[in-house]
Amino acid sequence: MKLSNNKILITGGASGIGLGLTERFLQEGNKVIICGRREKLLKEVAQKHPSVVTRACDLSKEADRIDLYNWINENHSDLNVLINNAGIQNWMNITDEDFYDKANDELTTNVLAPIHLTKLFTQLSDITTIINVTSGLAFIPLSKIPVYCATKAFLRSFTLSLRHSLKAANIEVIEMIPPALNTDLGAKGLHNDFPPVSDFVTSIFEQLKEGKTELTFGTSGDRAKANNETIQEYFNMMNP
Repeated sequence: MKLSNNKILITGGASGIGLGLTERFLQEGNKVIICGRREKLLKEVAQKHPSVVTRACDLSKEADRIDLYNWINENHSDLNVLINNAGIQNWMNITDEDFYDKANDELTTNVLAPIHLTKLFTQLSDITTIINVTSGLAFIPLSKIPVYCATKAFLRSFTLSLRHSLKAANIEVIEMIPPALNTDLGAKGLHNDFPPVSDFVTSIFEQLKEGKTELTFGTSGDRAKANNETIQEYFNMMNP
């Protein structure tokens, strides 16, 4: 992937990893469009970075995903990079009364939305790169967030197939595999003791410069290379 002179859409680009990527891609000389549900956060990013184009939408809704694509196709048809970053994480147990409802929300946002957006945006004539943000939890799950981990395992599998199926179209498919980072994913304060997003983004861009298509950081690198024995060791450590 070239790192400058792109027009990039980052879903969930107003906070967390998405915001970190937004700011770094701006530094590298790209045009960045971000979308998200929280208009307040979008406005804050636009005030800090006036060149960023924002679009409020709820990617859990099929109509909003279609509207987003149609808006991009009409106003930014030269978009060439899609980053499927938006996701939600629910800490829950199968015994919880609202378990199914929360699971449905995660499946819709973390699985159906990136599948649908990928299908839509591969229709753009200028598209060259799709980046899917998965997780180290795609390899070894944390039982307190069972559906989130499963959605990331799904997205990894889908990404591997997508990379193969889009070769003929000359569309590069990159998987970004973060570990736990200091973001508000799940809830405020849950990840305060984990590495900052800035360190992750720095490492990711070094790997992009090397031409890698599977981008890891910290413990996600070890988990991505795990075999059956080490997977069990990690699982026991993460799920005492």
